[in-house]
Amino acid sequence: MTDQPSAATPMNAAAIPMNRQAAAATPMNSVKPNNVSGKTILSVDLGRTSTKTCVSREPGNVAFISSNVKRMSIEQVRGGVFEAKATDPLMDLWLEYQGSGYAVGQLAADFGASLGVGQSKVEDALIKVLSSAGYFKLKDEIFVVLGLPFLSLEQFEKEKAQLTSLVTGPHVVNFRGESLSLNIAKVWVMPEGYGSLLWSETQPNKATAVPDFTKISVGIVDIGHQTIDMLMVDNFRFARAASKSEDFGMSKFYEMVAAEIGGADSQSLALISAVNKPKGDRFYRPKGASKPTNLDDFLPNLIEQFSREICARVLAWLPERVTDVIITGGGGEFFWEDIQRLLKEAQIKAYLAAPSRQANALGQYIYGEVQLSAVRASR
Repeated sequence: MTDQPSAATPMNAAAIPMNRQAAAATPMNSVKPNNVSGKTILSVDLGRTSTKTCVSREPGNVAFISSNVKRMSIEQVRGGVFEAKATDPLMDLWLEYQGSGYAVGQLAADFGASLGVGQSKVEDALIKVLSSAGYFKLKDEIFVVLGLPFLSLEQFEKEKAQLTSLVTGPHVVNFRGESLSLNIAKVWVMPEGYGSLLWSETQPNKATAVPDFTKISVGIVDIGHQTIDMLMVDNFRFARAASKSEDFGMSKFYEMVAAEIGGADSQSLALISAVNKPKGDRFYRPKGASKPTNLDDFLPNLIEQFSREICARVLAWLPERVTDVIITGGGGEFFWEDIQRLLKEAQIKAYLAAPSRQANALGQYIYGEVQLSAVRASR
């Protein structure tokens, strides 16, 4: 239990590339959802960089949809309907709902929509849920699991009620030219980061150094784009009084990167993609620039600086009784090597959820399975 999992060997062996498709011959949106007692569960992790969504507990079947959303006229959004249906739906997500058109993901970015940093995640959440359902070709009755930042108990409960009210019920959507009728029978909302604990604990191939999280006090640190979510869980009981989210995430890091490049936009999907590429491939050319910038010229120093800021915030928050911490989220994976080293200096054992970007969505799906099984067992 004293040995640290290395960066190359995270908490379990399920780590996979961020956007791996199920198979070239089987597009991900053709994957059939797993059913629990004949019921379909849709998990939607409302990330600020991308929405992570799934209809099973298979890591390779988690879809990543860029978080950009653009409301527009129905005439505008139908403009690409002449294109072949065989085009990648992730590059051309659009829908019509209650008289308005919406472009989602890369299409919305092309129309000038930002990632919405600073907004409440309740905004555009319904459109993201409906586009996720449409992407997986869901229809009729479904059950949805979502996550929200735990900025405070009062705000979480308020936004949870808003989100539940927005999403629950019947919805008729025109998704990429096809009519879609949904009845969202039940919505569950959990604090962001908690899904990673559920996912990590249910893995059959955990490393021997990983403890039984159901029997200890554990911290969960989810480093997202907009917030760092720091949750305290005692023997699988969510300690709401000791948990919080801070408005400090990867968006601040991308702002630091953009400040080094003339004309760069910190919310640019191209910049974010370049930062997350392997060393040696990190080139970014802002619109209008004559040549790309090699991010490796300054990225290592920024990573070290930002990792120290994250760890300072984590250690300032971490309850005294906690010695084990699960690191998760896109930022958790990105800063893992530095964060693991810095926490080790403080005698904190850190474990990387794997795959980090998908873990919350997968854990949320498992939560939905448990809830439906409990309902069935009580009958």
